[in-house]
Amino acid sequence: MSSFEVSKMEKITDFGVTRRREKKGKEEYTQDGSVDRHGRPAIKAKSGGWQAGILLLVNQGLATLAFFGVGVNLVLFLTRVLQQKNADAANNVSKWTGTVYIFSLVGAFVSDSYWGRYRTCAIFQLIFVLGLVLLSISSYIFLLKPPGCGGRESYCGPHSTLEIGIFYTSIYLIALGNGGYQPSIATFGADQFDEEDPKESHSKVAFFSYFYLALNLGSLFSNTILGYFEDGGRWALGFWASSGSAFVALVLFLCGTPRYRHFKPGGNPLPRFCQVIVAAVKKWRVEMSPDGKDLYVEGKECDVNGSRKIIHTQEFKFLDRAAVITSEDFSVEEQPLSHNPWRLCPVTQVEEVKCILRLLPIWLCTIIYSVVFTQMASLFVEQGAAMDTTISNFRIPPASMSSFDIISVAVFIFVYRRILNPLVGRLRKNNARGLTELQRMGVGLIIAILAMVSAGIVELYRLKYSKGDCEDCGNPSSLSILWQIPQYVLIGASEVFMYVGQLEFFNGQTPDGLKSFGSALCMTSISLGNYVSSLLVTIVMEITTKDDRPGWIPGNLNKGHMDNFYFLLAALTTVDFVVYVACAKWYRCIKMEARCGDNDTDVDEIGGLHMNL
Repeated sequence: MSSFEVSKMEKITDFGVTRRREKKGKEEYTQDGSVDRHGRPAIKAKSGGWQAGILLLVNQGLATLAFFGVGVNLVLFLTRVLQQKNADAANNVSKWTGTVYIFSLVGAFVSDSYWGRYRTCAIFQLIFVLGLVLLSISSYIFLLKPPGCGGRESYCGPHSTLEIGIFYTSIYLIALGNGGYQPSIATFGADQFDEEDPKESHSKVAFFSYFYLALNLGSLFSNTILGYFEDGGRWALGFWASSGSAFVALVLFLCGTPRYRHFKPGGNPLPRFCQVIVAAVKKWRVEMSPDGKDLYVEGKECDVNGSRKIIHTQEFKFLDRAAVITSEDFSVEEQPLSHNPWRLCPVTQVEEVKCILRLLPIWLCTIIYSVVFTQMASLFVEQGAAMDTTISNFRIPPASMSSFDIISVAVFIFVYRRILNPLVGRLRKNNARGLTELQRMGVGLIIAILAMVSAGIVELYRLKYSKGDCEDCGNPSSLSILWQIPQYVLIGASEVFMYVGQLEFFNGQTPDGLKSFGSALCMTSISLGNYVSSLLVTIVMEITTKDDRPGWIPGNLNKGHMDNFYFLLAALTTVDFVVYVACAKWYRCIKMEARCGDNDTDVDEIGGLHMNL
């Protein structure tokens, strides 16, 4: 046999061995680029899946229990212990809750860029535990004076600036810890499922629903048992219970370390975004071919490890100039030079910027919904406190009414996943996925409008049956607090469509190197919703407060017209829905090629997200 034939046989043999290894690898290893804690390709049988997913769901439930153990009654703590007025307390709660979700951007940034999702979750959970412990200690030693104060009838005495400063330090440490942890844990949980595997891909979609369910079930204990103790003045007990729950959540998270799948951080995305803008501006006079053949398309390797190339789109044509190849970018042999990234950017890098720009209108439209959602933690509680809260000599804590929201979320997640989604899929025939994420978010806005109308009607009747005319407080109305159930149930139903849809939508529509940022977008809309709510309350009180009128939301709710505020929110949400429909019709979903380094060049269109209304 000649040397040529031997060489040929060796190549054929090597090719066969390589193909067998690839086949074995596809059976054994994940195909989405995930790795184990040592940076090696993740083995399916030994990592991820529901074993890791369930552990993270339990972690989320316990952490949520801890967070809402503080947040659900914070408005009452501010009024009873720190002696703040109703409107001031509602504003402070909105600002604090808003800050929680602003910190989600911090967590998402360090997660996607430097630390990775696992380390980010661990560090911010530790900060969360420290904040809760500091709150528990400061409340027990400094704030709850005289002992036993802070109940329904025993308000606490004045506090020094130092004591109040320690309190705010502790709750904003809690905000930092919980805010930085939330977007990373949602995406980290989804990372445990290989989206290249059809079975695991289905589980990944389901994970977001169960994640939101775990979040709500975790808060159920806080809204009932802890809410009952705190409403009775046992604040220290409630805060210590929250601290213990957060500590157990952290320990469980660390116990799952050997099982988790990871994605390597992709580096700071801000320079990549700025490079596209600068390169497009530098080439603003360059002519572009209509077929896009003069655009720089990267090879098999992408700038971000494990990411997929994004197909070129026609929107925001100006940015395409950043990818136009000129004589200054290539050598005579028509091979790419070590090009200046501030002058020439690959198509995928340009499309990353386009993805974020396309998401912004949708994201902005979700802020008004979050204004509606935040009323549960503030005005709904104050409204309930001014109603008849006794049933057969048992007093219902106003904050515990949010348990009906949690039950509603659990029921509607089941109804949607098991009944509505399969039914819509069969009716549409060509769409087995049922409603798209954008359509679900639109349904959530409609239900939110109904929730505000319901709350306004309840407030009308509460005023009609109000008792007394106390100057400093609102004496309870004879209208039972149980009349609040419909508004809580409607809010819960709207959450299933809006927030679960948001988590799936933003996670699926962001580039591979920005997945935590996608989850943070959902939480940041909640943040801005809280700030807008605070601003709206301030503006309404400024406009409606006259010499002879105390405004819509005074200290004594029986003298106000909170019903008008609810109807105002219903009107604003209606306008927001109209704008949202226009933005959803304009939106075009992201299209990706196979993951970088793969030989398969099939296009992966993430979600059939065109909204057909």
